[in-house]
Amino acid sequence: MSEVKRVPGTGGGRRRPARERILAAAARRFYSDGITATGIDTITADAGVAKMSLYNNFSSKADLVRAYLEARHTAWRERYGARLSPGQDPRDRVLTVFDTYIDSTRSADDGDFRGCALLNAAAEMPVGNETRALVGRQKQEVEQIMADHLAELLPDRPDTVRTTAAHLSYLLEGAITRAGLEGDSRCLRQARALAAELLDRL
Repeated sequence: MSEVKRVPGTGGGRRRPARERILAAAARRFYSDGITATGIDTITADAGVAKMSLYNNFSSKADLVRAYLEARHTAWRERYGARLSPGQDPRDRVLTVFDTYIDSTRSADDGDFRGCALLNAAAEMPVGNETRALVGRQKQEVEQIMADHLAELLPDRPDTVRTTAAHLSYLLEGAITRAGLEGDSRCLRQARALAAELLDRL
């Protein structure tokens, strides 16, 4: 009987399903090393699975990349939802979007913050690639979250809601890009302060 490979860090407890292990290994490698530089063999070795197991769970590397990006975005939405509190006013809900981005500087799997995983992935893909389109939709969703809260704050000013949501989105995404270059949350905290000032002037 062949020996079962043990995944580093799992100890003697019950092993996670292969799909979870593959996705976790891919997430670590894609974020730290880049998508293009990370081969299937590296992912399967890190996950402790056979290559066939990967293809039983993901139809291709592109499918695995999509699952990775969807998982990252879902995790962001969950962190954002957990930060909201009953009765929180719309202004603070907008700023909570910034707070959740700030949280991401402390949540990189390997402790090495490299900026937004979604933007990093999109930057590796050619124009017209579905991965770039997926990231675009995810970023539009974040902007829409802020727009929805602004609509509560300014119910009779739809034009202001639209332009302010775009302004805040550009501020946020620019700050996360700079934060990735600098490796910490300073730019994001400054962006949050600027966003608060803008909201207070509405």
